[in-house]
Amino acid sequence: MSDTLDLGALQNLLERVRDLKIACVGDLMLDRYVYGEVSRISPEAPIPVLRARRTTAMPGGVGNVARNVAALGGLAQLGAVAGDDAAGAELRDLIAAEDRIADFISRPPGAATIVKTRFVAAGQQLLRLDDDAAPVSISDSSAFSEASAILLSDYAKGVVSDDLIRAALAAAQSNGAPVIVDPKGRDFARYGAVDVIKPNASELAGATGLPVETDAEIEAALAALLAQTTARAIIVTRAGKGMSLARRDGPVQHFPGRAREVFDVSGAGDTVLASLGLALGAGVSLETAVQFAILASGVVVGKSGTAVVTPTELIDAELSQHAVAAQAKVTPLDELAAEVEAWRRQGLKVGFTNGCFDILHRGHVAYLAQARSWCDRLVVALNTDASVKALKGEGRPVNDLDSRAVVIGALSSVDRVTSFGDPTPIALIERLRPDVLIKGSDYTREGVVGGDLVESWGGVVRLADFKDGFSTTRTIEKMTGSAQ
Repeated sequence: MSDTLDLGALQNLLERVRDLKIACVGDLMLDRYVYGEVSRISPEAPIPVLRARRTTAMPGGVGNVARNVAALGGLAQLGAVAGDDAAGAELRDLIAAEDRIADFISRPPGAATIVKTRFVAAGQQLLRLDDDAAPVSISDSSAFSEASAILLSDYAKGVVSDDLIRAALAAAQSNGAPVIVDPKGRDFARYGAVDVIKPNASELAGATGLPVETDAEIEAALAALLAQTTARAIIVTRAGKGMSLARRDGPVQHFPGRAREVFDVSGAGDTVLASLGLALGAGVSLETAVQFAILASGVVVGKSGTAVVTPTELIDAELSQHAVAAQAKVTPLDELAAEVEAWRRQGLKVGFTNGCFDILHRGHVAYLAQARSWCDRLVVALNTDASVKALKGEGRPVNDLDSRAVVIGALSSVDRVTSFGDPTPIALIERLRPDVLIKGSDYTREGVVGGDLVESWGGVVRLADFKDGFSTTRTIEKMTGSAQ
């Protein structure tokens, strides 16, 4: 199984999660950010002086979980407690502005709102000021109604009580919905037989008293935590190292993170909880849910403040990842020759084909898929821009070599891409010594350059089918209006 979602699977999942009702219940707070500039140190104490430029505010805690559910296309049912104070009124207005969040918030008289204020300069948090409130639990479980998944966001502020956990498990049994918990404290057994507990590495270490740096240490800590709880699975988030999944019926699975420029990790755990809930609520596997969460959290840490991620941003991120992977397949000849030799030592059959592949069309995709079915590894050699011009005439190629190489490399049927500027690829064939030489069925066996050579070392020549009606020349004619 792949460690990442491919683009088609991502798009399918985004369609499936759309309009799912997700219960988001837990501790709510107002996240306030004061952005400014620091240009001097205070004469009163050795501390920076922040000149405030702007202030923003947004729902935090379980409110940010709900915002992420809504941003990804779900319908969040937000159950929490807010105060009847100015901060509570600000929270009410912020949530009312979100048309995909249903408000199931309790506002008991005299209650105070939790506020976290972060002071930021030059992209760095200088200080966080917490204005906590007395713990208040809730008895209203209407947020659980008809939910496809139930998310409990526990910040140890009192809302996620034992009574609330029992109500969540009862509602989940009635709805057939998974329960996923973002935990706090050391006693994870109190969450009962939930489907997933999602600690970060530090929380896992705190709950088990074990180190969590290496994969082996993570595995030992996860085994210990499974023994302490009745949860069906545990997913631990490990920052840049990705996530690890442990369940009762199999080995621990490690999922690598995706390289991102990290700007702010505030709220990244909320994004993970929201994406896990949506994916599991849509009925996908735990593995697919983890892959979805890794992609979503990787996007959100590149943003400032308590942020959310949208389907468009996820698709853009996946496209970017595919472009990087495709570029990695473009290989200089010396390096490629060494790789081909290593494949051959492993007993793998190496295929080779070549062409201009100027404007990729359906015929090309089918041709390369058939070519790959005849070998274990497929190398595609592209004509350089100069050789395409010599073959096809002025105005060709439409796309330069770098562009053509990345597009061809993005196909799963292609393992490596290289190029050649000679009139024929005979020198490449001699260097790489492929086991299968593939050309189109518009050639005859006798007309395939290098065919005799390949057969001389025991290889074969295969002619792949071309789909009628598809060609680059025909595509260009349609674009220019010159087609008859």
